[in-house]
Amino acid sequence: MQAAAAAAALYYNKEKKIMIKAGIMGSTGYAGGELARLLLQREDVEIKWYGSRSYVDQTYASVFQNMFQITEDTCKDDNMKELAREVDVIFTATPQGFCASLMNDEILSGTKVIDLSADYRIKDVAVYETWYKMEHKTPQYLKEAVYGLPELNRDKIKNARLIANPGCYPTCSTLSVYPLVKEGLIDPNTLIIDAKSGTSGAGRGAKVDNLYCEVNENIKAYGVGVHRHTPEIEEQLSYAAGKPVTISFTPHLVPMNRGILVTAYASLTKETSYEEVKAVYDKYYEKEYFVRVLDKDVTPQTKWVEGSNFVDVNFKIDPRTNRVIMMGAMDNLVKGAAGQAVQNMNLLFGLPENKGLKLVPMFP
Repeated sequence: MQAAAAAAALYYNKEKKIMIKAGIMGSTGYAGGELARLLLQREDVEIKWYGSRSYVDQTYASVFQNMFQITEDTCKDDNMKELAREVDVIFTATPQGFCASLMNDEILSGTKVIDLSADYRIKDVAVYETWYKMEHKTPQYLKEAVYGLPELNRDKIKNARLIANPGCYPTCSTLSVYPLVKEGLIDPNTLIIDAKSGTSGAGRGAKVDNLYCEVNENIKAYGVGVHRHTPEIEEQLSYAAGKPVTISFTPHLVPMNRGILVTAYASLTKETSYEEVKAVYDKYYEKEYFVRVLDKDVTPQTKWVEGSNFVDVNFKIDPRTNRVIMMGAMDNLVKGAAGQAVQNMNLLFGLPENKGLKLVPMFP
C-alpha cells in the first residue's frame, strides 16, 4: 500500500519534474494504439512497456507505422507481474477476462491499474458471468474497483488502486441521459437507447463481419437485446435513479472509423419546458470540461467530436408523445476508451484532469 500511495502522490514540485512511468498491455489494439498516441505527446509520461500477445519482439512502429521515428521500442509480452514492478500505472487494453485472470494483491500494492476491459465494471459477479459468458477469476476486487466515469465518480477515482474504465456505449449513453434520470424528470424504465458506432469499436482483430465489403455501404443492428454493455448502462442509471432500471438498448454498426451517436427516448414524468430541462443539464455539466451541452436545436454529430475527448449532448422535448429525446456524440476511441483512461490517470496522480487532452476535434 505504501508504494501505491507514493505513486499517487503529486508528481510535480517546485524543484523537479518527475515522470510517470506507464505500461500498456494490449498496446497493439485500437484502444492501445490510441493510448500510446496520447501518452507519447506528454512530457511527464514515459511509456516503459508496450505489451502485446501477437507482436512480441517486433518494433512498435512496425505494427503502427504512424509511430515511425517516434518510438524505437519493441513489444513485450503481457507479463503483468513483472510490469507492475517497473511502472506507476498499468493500462490494460485487453480482451474481457484477461486482466481479471492476472490481478492480485501484489500488483495492486505496487502500482495503479486502469482496466479498459469490462472485468471490473459490473459489481454483481453473477450479472457479469451471465452477460459475458465466462467465469470471473478475481471477483474479490469488484467491490474495490471504481467505475472510471470522472463526471460521476471524480472523488472516488482520485484515491483508487483499480479503475474500471467505462465502455464506449455506456459512456455516451450514460452522459446523455444521466441528468434527467438523476432529477426524476423521466421514467427510466421507459428508456430506449438507439446507438451507432464506427467499426473501430469492434476491435482490431480479424472478423468477417468487419471486412470492407461487409461494412461498406451498409448499416446494421447487432447484439439486439443481448449486447453486453446493457447491464453496465443499467447499473449506472440504477445508481442515479435510486432503484433498479431496465432499458432497451440496440447498437448499430456504421461504415466509418470512429464515432458514437446515441439517440435515447423516454417518457417524461411531468409536463416540462425546454428551459427547465436545459437547467438540469447545465446543473450537472456547466463545469465539466469534456461535456458540451449544445445550443437549442443543434443536434450532436460525430464529426464535431472526432479525435477529441469531448461528448456533445442535447435534447428535444416532444409534447405530442410526452417524451424527451436525448442525444449524444463522442469519439469511441478517445472519450470512449483511451482518452477517458488518460483522464482517469490525471486524477490518480493529482494532475489537471484535462492535461494532455485539450484536443480540438478534427475537421474535415
